[in-house]
Amino acid sequence: MDLREKKTKRSITNAFINIRSKKPLERITVKELCECAEISKATFYLHYRDIYDLSEVLQKNVVKEILSHISDAGDMIYDPTKSSKEMIEGFYASRSMVNILFSGSQFSRLPEMIENEIKEILFGKYPDLKNDVYANVRLTYQLMGSFYAFYKYENEFGYKNVFDSVQRITELFTL
Repeated sequence: MDLREKKTKRSITNAFINIRSKKPLERITVKELCECAEISKATFYLHYRDIYDLSEVLQKNVVKEILSHISDAGDMIYDPTKSSKEMIEGFYASRSMVNILFSGSQFSRLPEMIENEIKEILFGKYPDLKNDVYANVRLTYQLMGSFYAFYKYENEFGYKNVFDSVQRITELFTL
């Protein structure tokens, strides 16, 4: 990717984040984004199909950043306490982008995207787990349960208390 293309994509991303922090995804138009990014609509469409495509690309980048904190995908099954701690640390490192990109109607996409990405990594490394019902159900249960528990209780009980509770519950999954 040449320098001009990098600058254009950065301009589009910055404009999108700026607008998205103030408006729901469904209310952002390509015209508005292009005016903010100081590009033409044709330039936008060279890079993205529509606003939803741009949002998904940025969401995937955030998910990859969160999961980059997990040292070994196998830990999701074989050492869930360690991997959940690492993932939560990754989540908090990306919290501001998560709050912008996954707000409103996009809220439920975060745990779904994390689960899909983890399964892709995990099953690539351990293909025998792909058809293992226990591994699949447990992974979904761990991810969705801890995700929603954090969102539901963090403000009420505080990060540390909820984190410790999730860690204690996750220890029950350790093989």
